[in-house]
Amino acid sequence: MKVAAAFGIVYLAWGGTYFFIRMSVEHIPPMLLGAMRYVTSGLLMLLWCVFTRERIFSWRVIWPAAVSGLLLLVGGNGLLIWAEQYIPSSLAAILLASGPIWFVVLDRGKWKENFHSKATIAGLIVGTVGVLLLFGQKLREEAGTGGGGSKEMAALAMLVVASISWAAGSLYSKYKAAGNSNSVNAGWQMMLAGMAFVIFSAVSGEFSHFHPGDVPMSAWLAVVYLVTLGSLLGYSAFTWLLQVRPATQVSTHAYVNPVVAVLLGVCFGGEKLSLVQIIGLFVILSSVLLINLAKYRAAVGGRVFKFRTE
Repeated sequence: MKVAAAFGIVYLAWGGTYFFIRMSVEHIPPMLLGAMRYVTSGLLMLLWCVFTRERIFSWRVIWPAAVSGLLLLVGGNGLLIWAEQYIPSSLAAILLASGPIWFVVLDRGKWKENFHSKATIAGLIVGTVGVLLLFGQKLREEAGTGGGGSKEMAALAMLVVASISWAAGSLYSKYKAAGNSNSVNAGWQMMLAGMAFVIFSAVSGEFSHFHPGDVPMSAWLAVVYLVTLGSLLGYSAFTWLLQVRPATQVSTHAYVNPVVAVLLGVCFGGEKLSLVQIIGLFVILSSVLLINLAKYRAAVGGRVFKFRTE
């Protein structure tokens, strides 16, 4: 029941974060938004750990939390926040749905298993085609506007980097933070990432251009959503699932998140999807299905073999 509830939170709550990031970043500078979100959620999580009498000051916990937090939240989510200044939340979600591709590519311990699977290799190829479809459309649009879409192209490129960083951070957290308290681990990841965002925001001069009084209530409510459902519940559920389930299984949130994001963006954000983007979504989700189908068959085969030999 706990596993099912955690997957439900990651599937649905995280699907909404794309839309609410877009709402927030229209009025709040991107690095400052990341600082607000993760310093607040990290502080609240660590205070909860103190209340429940967990040990929070341990270098064995803080070091892997720092590395995975920077990869996941600064590299992964920070680049997403920056990109959503220039592209719709639905398009960002579609491109990041290719995340499971990078889990396969970066999980070195599973290379032998993954690259001996025809379904996994097919999934990688199909997913790459889906990503190229999205880039190809944007290149054609840029050519038609005389290069006016360079920021959009940069945003798409940064989302690919974000996807790689997210997969790397997830795998590092899974293998290096195993056995640590999930709450303490998530709390330090968010707090340290938030501190990094504060530094980046200060260096880029965002503080001097930000006026809280100019931010509408809708944007502040979006930040509240990101802190509570996106981080405190969603991220904690994600890091816990990484400890109790295979990383590729946890990455299946890529099936549902883009669909939720597209529905919210189209229905409430006035965003529009082109036919190519819709095709790209289905192509990328098909690749995720192929990748995880191979994992599912391997797991079922292993259980059947164990049953027969007992």
